[in-house]
Amino acid sequence: MDFAMTAVRTALNGASYVAPRLAGAAAFRLFRKPRGRSRLRPDERPLTDRAEVGEIVVGGGTAVSYRWGTGTHPVLLVHGWESRGSRFAPLVFELLELGLSPVTFDAPGHGDATGETMTIIDLRDIIAELDARHGPFEMVVAHSLGVTATFLALREDAARQSRPERAVRTERIVAISGVPDFAYLVDRFCERLGLRARLNAELRSRVERELFPGEEDIWSRFSVPRTVPEAGPASVLVIHDADDDMVDPACSRALADALGDRAELVVTSGLGHRRIIGDPQVTASVRDFVVRERAARVGRAAGRPDPSPRPAAG
Repeated sequence: MDFAMTAVRTALNGASYVAPRLAGAAAFRLFRKPRGRSRLRPDERPLTDRAEVGEIVVGGGTAVSYRWGTGTHPVLLVHGWESRGSRFAPLVFELLELGLSPVTFDAPGHGDATGETMTIIDLRDIIAELDARHGPFEMVVAHSLGVTATFLALREDAARQSRPERAVRTERIVAISGVPDFAYLVDRFCERLGLRARLNAELRSRVERELFPGEEDIWSRFSVPRTVPEAGPASVLVIHDADDDMVDPACSRALADALGDRAELVVTSGLGHRRIIGDPQVTASVRDFVVRERAARVGRAAGRPDPSPRPAAG
């Protein structure tokens, strides 16, 4: 732990003994806002310059969407916390080569979007709006918190009986370094800072009151294991790095286990939590997943068995 984090831990834990509410408020401010805004990298600019750009007003800001291709065979790419849509650039190029039409975005507080922060509700609403504009998506590729939001969007929008035409559906998901649920984020934040249990409880209370006012049962609703049985994707590629120090790889193993025969698990090494989405090995795994699923779909339509079995979990 570096000096700054040590100082924060000491200050917050010390304050929690004499002024727990103030300490909780300070922890909440640290938790709810990104530490910095991801900048566009030079090698990403040629791609974003080619995109059809749109806007989505959501939560406390305006998200920016990016779309490539002809619009046929659309695929949605969902970024996570402290990231941006352009981080999927290597995968966008690969998907275009396969004749797909990638769509991604910068959520509020991220990339070129306005606002200071985003919530999982914002991500869910962005997914639903992009689905209405460009979907239905043949596949959704999501990273980190984006995985949680994707499963939430699939379950909750499909359950809206009043507007079934807006239900979000997809046959395939690629879940990269997925956060299992919102409670994990709170616990991991407190663990990394070394915060007392009392601060954890205060932070959870503030998340309920200030981040999600009026929302019910957020600790179970915003949980991927709970949404898996209802989301219903036919095939899911689960990817996680063994050296991820932000989200335990065991989370993705549990997701793959919950999905059963629908899931294929790929475990990489040496990439960590963020570099994984731009890694050539991961891009190749997604490409192979698309090609294999396309062949299987054509075979099923013709009444033939799948051309090849799925690889064993890595």
